[in-house]
Amino acid sequence: MPELPEVQGLVDFLGERMAGLAVESLELASFSVLKTFDPPPQALAGAPVDGVTRHGKWIDIDCDGIHLVLHLARAGWVRWSEELPRTVLRPGKSPIALRVRLVDGSGFDVTEAGTKKSLAAYLVRDVQAVPGIASLGPDPLTDDFTREAFGELLAGRSAQIKGVLRDQSVIAGVGNAYSDEVLHVAKLSPFAKASTLTDEQVDTLYQALRSTLTDAVAAASGKPAKELKDAKRAGMRVHGRTGEACPVCGDVVREVSFADRSLQYCATCQTGGKPLADRRTSKFLK
Repeated sequence: MPELPEVQGLVDFLGERMAGLAVESLELASFSVLKTFDPPPQALAGAPVDGVTRHGKWIDIDCDGIHLVLHLARAGWVRWSEELPRTVLRPGKSPIALRVRLVDGSGFDVTEAGTKKSLAAYLVRDVQAVPGIASLGPDPLTDDFTREAFGELLAGRSAQIKGVLRDQSVIAGVGNAYSDEVLHVAKLSPFAKASTLTDEQVDTLYQALRSTLTDAVAAASGKPAKELKDAKRAGMRVHGRTGEACPVCGDVVREVSFADRSLQYCATCQTGGKPLADRRTSKFLK
């Protein structure tokens, strides 16, 4: 799933290429992907692109006051073309869900792989009308996301810190991959309770969160959309690296599997050398 750094990379990429252009058309290959009916897709025809911004993991393309808002979910992506084909999109015939064509012939397709369809697009005049945006927590890279603000978010939360970091209503933009990375940098167990962290651990976690995301955004900056996925994978320390050596201590990277995802961690760095035993109870092997 694209997370804050990759989405920021896509926003920068699209913003640069769409600047000064207008939309020719918004074409749908999957009618279910568009979650709104007013304004209609035809309202974008001729609208100039005023800017592209990010809200957490959401892409916001402002077209003369009408916002095309995209959430790529688990398997969505943006595929740019300097010259889009003129063929008519046929529902169910390709992974393309929608196409944005610009007046100079360039544009992009939004694709979704797999059979579980959760890609979402909205056309709104106010981005706060998108439920997923209205409920977002603060962005962890803004200036007002201070150590004190972070501490207040964690205080009183009995949930596991891995889940807190992934909760979009608490912190916007962090998902499964970067929560693994942040916790590895901070040397914290993914199952540690947020409310039980010491002040020193919160300090370390805050610095790890900011530095990990800042570095990942810098790594994504300037890359074409087609290179961002590989750049993300290449930059991972533990996420997606089960069985490989931890880059810090050399211990094997371990995994805990869930029904629809998994997490990766280093026992030596994060759990005092004890492998996590049970994903449901968060106990350790004896």
